[in-house]
Amino acid sequence: MRPTFGLALATLAGTLAYLAIAIAGWGGIGPFFAHPARVALTLVLAALSIAALFSGGNISSGVREDRGNRWVLAVFGVLGLLAAYLPAYTDRIAFWTLDGDAVRWLGVVLFAGGGVLRLWPVFVLGRRFSGLVAIQPGHTLVTTGVYGVIRHPSYLGFLVSSFGWVLGFRSGVGVVLTLLMVPVLIARIRAEEALLRDQFGEQYEAYCAKTWRMVPGIY
Repeated sequence: MRPTFGLALATLAGTLAYLAIAIAGWGGIGPFFAHPARVALTLVLAALSIAALFSGGNISSGVREDRGNRWVLAVFGVLGLLAAYLPAYTDRIAFWTLDGDAVRWLGVVLFAGGGVLRLWPVFVLGRRFSGLVAIQPGHTLVTTGVYGVIRHPSYLGFLVSSFGWVLGFRSGVGVVLTLLMVPVLIARIRAEEALLRDQFGEQYEAYCAKTWRMVPGIY
């Protein structure tokens, strides 16, 4: 799906701003790009941002939205900004770092893998995927592929990529910030499932009975 100019501009601006915050945390462009793992994180971030442009996702309120859940976006925004700056900063001053370059490269792998898992469902759902808890026009349930196993693969990908980003800076503080996202994400999941259950009734109940929310056998 071809992105609009406005979407492309907003994505570019958002990606550059996020990266700029991390660079500021590390004390400048030169110091930030002095380590190949941080270069790799940047390349993965750029690739994921470009891919997201063609996913078809949106932030439409559709035909029906749970507006009471919008507070989640604000919380994620604050935690996201902190996760952009603090891991880089604590890495620079060597505060509560997880030792070893292996941790950095593990972070790169998780950031890339989680990012792909985050975007994959967006490509599957297309215009039915919204950044809001909303029912879109012509909304139907998808229960095959990865959705035949877990109901919220994109949220799982979000968590994995978040852990990957902070581990790329060996940041213990970043791990705590990512853990703080978990209860907020659970609140989002519960709101989304309540809306889908109300919209699709027994069809969604049957789907929930044979799938896991995010991690098979655990949750």
